[in-house]
Amino acid sequence: MRDVGRRREPAVAGRTSLLADDPDPQLLQTWFLAVVALAFGLARVSGTTGIDLRTWPTVGAALTLVGCVVSVAVPWERVPRVLVALLPLLDIAALGFARLDSAGSGAAGILVVMPALWLGWMYGRPGALVATLGVFVLAALPALLYFGNRELLARTVLITVVSGAAALVLAASMEKVRAGTRIAEKRGAELAEALRMIELQRRFADAILDTVDVGLVLLDRNGTYRSVNKRHEDFLRLAFPHGHTSRAGQLGLIFEADGRTVFNREGLPTHRAAQGEEFDDLRIWVGSDPLTMRALSVSARSVLDDRGAFAGAALAYTDVTEFMRVLQVKDEFIASVSHELRTPLTSIVGYAQLLRERDDLNPEVVAQLEVISRSSARLQRLVADLLHTAESDEGPMHVTRVPSDLSDIVRAGVQCALPMAEAVGTTLELDVPDSLSVLVDPQRMAQVVDNLVTNALKYTPPGGRVVVSLEVDGDRVELAVADNGVGIDVADRERLFSRFFRARQAEEQSIQGVGLGLSITKSIVESHGGRIEVESEVGRGSVFRIRLPYDGGAATPARLPADAGVHSSSAG
Repeated sequence: MRDVGRRREPAVAGRTSLLADDPDPQLLQTWFLAVVALAFGLARVSGTTGIDLRTWPTVGAALTLVGCVVSVAVPWERVPRVLVALLPLLDIAALGFARLDSAGSGAAGILVVMPALWLGWMYGRPGALVATLGVFVLAALPALLYFGNRELLARTVLITVVSGAAALVLAASMEKVRAGTRIAEKRGAELAEALRMIELQRRFADAILDTVDVGLVLLDRNGTYRSVNKRHEDFLRLAFPHGHTSRAGQLGLIFEADGRTVFNREGLPTHRAAQGEEFDDLRIWVGSDPLTMRALSVSARSVLDDRGAFAGAALAYTDVTEFMRVLQVKDEFIASVSHELRTPLTSIVGYAQLLRERDDLNPEVVAQLEVISRSSARLQRLVADLLHTAESDEGPMHVTRVPSDLSDIVRAGVQCALPMAEAVGTTLELDVPDSLSVLVDPQRMAQVVDNLVTNALKYTPPGGRVVVSLEVDGDRVELAVADNGVGIDVADRERLFSRFFRARQAEEQSIQGVGLGLSITKSIVESHGGRIEVESEVGRGSVFRIRLPYDGGAATPARLPADAGVHSSSAG
């Protein structure tokens, strides 16, 4: 509903209906004229009145015609809306003149409701009040005064009350309708604005997704591609040169991390994601031309609806081609260097063995040769591990398990670490049974002990303490190496056993190493069917625990003789 006093806007198609919120005055006045003409026609047919230009009903009919002429002649769109009320008031006055003829008073009384409804419809409650006053003053009261008949009093009051009540009811109804219309229009405007913002945000999101250097894919619950960005379209052209069906699990030029093995359908990232699986850093290669094929790291996350049911998945494809090629170059370099180191090492080990076989050497020289042999053997193992690292990205390390005395292996490893402990001023303690028979690869387990003890000594400051212990715990053998050194930050623990990873403390304190020891140790332990765990706190030290399967062999606890620099305690 427009505000009273505002200029009327140009007529629109919706105003040509009587049911419009703001109908055309010309249309309303035409209908009113037609009803009045019908009433006079019926009166003429029934013989209740005749045609006499000097009667009051004729004056009323003339006023009705004047109202029609005014409704056609006046440009209502340029007239203040409040002035439109003059037309229904003119019609009420016309009906008032018609009621001055006693013969036609009944029809006039009925018709007076029409302009009253018009006022209530267009102007609401104020219009209903104006209609009530207008009917009383212009239609009801003149007949009462003109005839001076008290019998007309009841009819006068009834006409006024009925017309006013009808106008008021219609006004109240229209106010509710208009209020609902305003609310609907407001909500419609808010919805339109929301849709406009959503569309704008969608365009921003599309622009952002198309500028990032990551391929993005959205799947629905059925594995159908709902959206991909431009970066991923480039990857799709490499993987599917003959076109893509926009369905998860389509086979194409997609290879596993080695760049040669073709993925089967069940292993494809999109198929796994469409089954609700989540993963990170799945390495794949796409394309067949070595010059253009790309290595991608794929991650997937599931999307759930409001009931927690699977609704789709989002996948991100990061181009890691340069990283993979750098790793390949690094592995090739490590393999080359390792092969070059093997020849002089073989000579050192061989000549040391020949010297040890001589009978004319004094005990001191023999002991020194044993140190050379042990160190050379250790270096040979490190070279072999470098080769293993360069040649195999996955899979367990090959081990040969034989019955071995794990106590002797641990004891020998600690003995070899004594010079290093003395050099750094760290106390090295040993707590092992006298003997413990376990099915292990003795050389590999010696490597495990060497790696853990050496690491503990590296990260323990002078005056610190390293404790190596071995015990049987049910069906497991537990080897623990504890220190009170610098400890390991929480952020570094997840990557602690990764190849070539070095903790932040090692870099800050310039501790030597290449970051292979713990990775190799983990591989050896897992190849034995065991597991390795670490507990650590920055500034308080670390404990590395290795748990291996135990077949129930005998363990003989005994107090070990203390060697120089090694403190031992009872194993019991």
